[in-house]
Amino acid sequence: MNAIDLFAGCGGLSKGFMDAGFNIIVGVDNDQAALNTFELNHDGAVGLNADLSKHETFEEIKRIAGNREIDVIIAGPPCQGFSLTGPRNFDDKRNRLYLAVIEMVKEYKPKGFIIENVPGMTTLYQGQIKDEILKRFRKIGYNIECKILIAADYGVPQMRKRLIFMGIRKDIGVPHFPEPKFTPETYRTCRDAISDLPTRTDRLGEETDEYSESPKTEYQKLMRGNNTVLHNHVATDHKQFVIDTIALVPEGGNYKDLPPGWGESRKFHMAWTRLNGNAPSRTVDTGHRNIFHYELNRIPTVREDARIQSFPDDFVFTGTKTQQSRQVGNAVPPLLGQALGEELLRIISEGGDEQKKK
Repeated sequence: MNAIDLFAGCGGLSKGFMDAGFNIIVGVDNDQAALNTFELNHDGAVGLNADLSKHETFEEIKRIAGNREIDVIIAGPPCQGFSLTGPRNFDDKRNRLYLAVIEMVKEYKPKGFIIENVPGMTTLYQGQIKDEILKRFRKIGYNIECKILIAADYGVPQMRKRLIFMGIRKDIGVPHFPEPKFTPETYRTCRDAISDLPTRTDRLGEETDEYSESPKTEYQKLMRGNNTVLHNHVATDHKQFVIDTIALVPEGGNYKDLPPGWGESRKFHMAWTRLNGNAPSRTVDTGHRNIFHYELNRIPTVREDARIQSFPDDFVFTGTKTQQSRQVGNAVPPLLGQALGEELLRIISEGGDEQKKK
C-alpha cells in the first residue's frame, strides 16, 4: 500500500510504516536538512520542501504520486496555533497546518490515516480541540479514535508518550490500536539499547567507526541488522566544569544530587540528569544538553539517541550535529510507527476481505 508522510521530519513514523510493509511515496516538510536525511533512508521516496497550507503543494504531491493510489496518510502537524486561538477559532489561519491535513484526507480519501501529536492536546481547552478534530473527520466519512500511546510498550527503550489519532474510512472498518508488546517489567532499558557502542572517550570527533564488540542484547542485534559501519557516533567534547559536575551525579540522578555550590547555573527540573541504565530513557530531547549518559560523563551521541528512539544503525542522519540531534529528538520512534502501520494494515486488509464477501 502507498503512503504519504506530511510534516515528515527525518521520517521516523514513515520508517516504521516502511518496516510494516508500506511504500512511502513522498515526505513533505519545510526543514531541508531533515528532508535530506529522509530521502537518504526511504528507498526512493521524494522529500518535498513545501508549505502544506498552499494549494500548489497539493498539486505537487499529485504530480509525484502520478497514477498511484494513496492508501494511507500519516502526519505530525504542529498544534501551537490551537493554544492561541481556542476551539471557537478552529479555522484561524494559525491552525492552517492542521487544517491542511484534514483537506488532504478530503482530497485523497485514503483507506486510513494516522496523526500524531503531543499528549497535551487531549486536555487543551478541556478537550474541545481534540473533540473538534474527531468531529471534523467523522463528518468527512471516517471512523476515528485517539489514544495516548507509550513508546516503551512497543519495544522502544524510552518513556515517550504520543497522542495518536487513527482514522479508518467508514466503508472499511473501525480503528483499533495495537496491543502493547512489552510491560513495565519487560521494558527495554538504556543499557539494553546502547551498552555495545564504543565509549568514544578516545575518538571524539570521528563520524564513522566500527563496532568494538559483539551485540549483548536482542535489541542491539535488531538495531545492528546487517550493518557494519557505525555512523553518527560522535561524542561531545565538553568543557571541564561540565565533566566535573556530571561526574558527581549518580546514575538516574539530577541536579538535586549535586553537592552545595555545584551546578548552580542549571536548576530546572531536567538539569544535570543522568540516565538510569536499568530503565527506559526519558524522552530524547533535541540536543539541549541536559540529559547525560548513564555511565560516561557526556551527553549521548546522535547514534545513542537514535538507538533509544529505535532507529536502526543503517539509518544515517545528515547535516550538522545540531541538525542531526534535532532530527532524532523530533521524530516518532520507528518501532512505534511500525506497530501502528501493522495494525492499520490489518484493519484495512480485513475490511477489504469483508467488502469482497459482500
